[in-house]
Amino acid sequence: MKMLQPLVLSKGVLKQLVMMSYLLLSYVPLLAQSSPGKPNMIIYLADDLGYLDISVYGSKVVQTPVLQKLSVEGITFHNAFVTSPSCAPSRASLLTGLTPARNGAETNHSFPHDEVSYLIDNFKQAGYTTLAFGKVAHYKGNEKCGFDFHHDEQVNLYQNIRGYFDTVAIESPVLLFVGDRRPHVSWTEEQFYSPDLVDLPPYFIDTESTREHRSRYYTDVTGLDGEMGHVLHYLHGKFGENTITLFTSDHGAQWPFGKWNLYDAGIRTPLIVKWPKNIEPNTITDAMVSWVDILPTLLDLAGVEVPKNLDGQSFKSVLMEGSKEFRKEIYTTHTGDGRFNIYPIRSIRTDRYKLILNLEPNAYHSNHSDINRKPGAGKYWDSWNEEEKNDPRAAYLISKYYQRPKWEFYDLRVDSDEQLNLIGVPAYKGVIKDLQAKLEQWMKDQGDEGKTHLTPYLLSGPRPNRKLIKR
Repeated sequence: MKMLQPLVLSKGVLKQLVMMSYLLLSYVPLLAQSSPGKPNMIIYLADDLGYLDISVYGSKVVQTPVLQKLSVEGITFHNAFVTSPSCAPSRASLLTGLTPARNGAETNHSFPHDEVSYLIDNFKQAGYTTLAFGKVAHYKGNEKCGFDFHHDEQVNLYQNIRGYFDTVAIESPVLLFVGDRRPHVSWTEEQFYSPDLVDLPPYFIDTESTREHRSRYYTDVTGLDGEMGHVLHYLHGKFGENTITLFTSDHGAQWPFGKWNLYDAGIRTPLIVKWPKNIEPNTITDAMVSWVDILPTLLDLAGVEVPKNLDGQSFKSVLMEGSKEFRKEIYTTHTGDGRFNIYPIRSIRTDRYKLILNLEPNAYHSNHSDINRKPGAGKYWDSWNEEEKNDPRAAYLISKYYQRPKWEFYDLRVDSDEQLNLIGVPAYKGVIKDLQAKLEQWMKDQGDEGKTHLTPYLLSGPRPNRKLIKR
């Protein structure tokens, strides 16, 4: 485990962000004494936040001083992954400790099977009061989880949380989920960042519209960070030092090759955990963990027995003992999202390699971004199609977005952006064969048949579009 060096914030930060960072950096909890018994727990969830799009993970543009402070005070994971890069399957795995094929929530807008238990019940049985504010489970799913109380409004989080705790006295330890809707589309109309100065991944097409949308996305990221500062400032004052604070995101952002994809831009997620006097502050770890492991770990930290039949495991040893390794492989799945996305994908990732299986290589990969082109969401795609007409590079990138081979293989040490498919390179033949066998065996063990949920859009026909979706 290595020491994390504080990041120096870039010049040009907005006045209000500077004021917020000064406030938080000088903050001393109102309840400085650690309370006895089980720790309180705050699980703070972002919605569609890319791993690299906060200052903690190296962003040179986006200002996130609250997350930066949390990182300095806790442990920062550089290899945390979700089980699926869409909201419903990802959140269902978090809340059940089971992967999508086992809990039943494989497509977006779906829920676990009725017979599947939520781990919220285990916390309740251990004496916790369980609360949820904002988007925790997917689409009105907070009721299904069995929380003692839930407030489903996805905005005004600070106001709603303070209104609750200012009027309700709770003697038991608290498990509190806070789910911000940001930076899910549609992004704010405000642009705190100059479109000319935002950074773009190398596989983006650089257009004015893309930069404006990127600025709006970054502005929502900063808005998330600012409100989280108010919420944590208030809650830490209420709860005291014996509080575990965990921040993460359900998957990557709704950009090409991000959300709904098994590239790292879709499945790799920020994860920061703080627990004063228990977790060594100002540290980072490269240990690989999955979202399916989070609640089993928190149960373990609370001294509660972890159910034996879960896919998730406790990474307490990473948090408390400095273990440098946890999982050797990360498995992720994506099945689809209604008529907008009918493209099942599976993958296995190690600390160095990524193998992706596209189960319908004769079909178009597509999703809301390129089909549902709304301002603040996928409207920039119009400018991409204009560039495609005259720019060979733009045409290549768009073709790569829509059409993919059955197998993709990447050496992440030399190609972290996953741009060079090495599936046919002889030097990697042995590694590829081993990963293929492991992935296929894992799917068999999971009962994952790799089926499509609807008829896919075949490459022999037109690209998916709004007219085609409505038919």
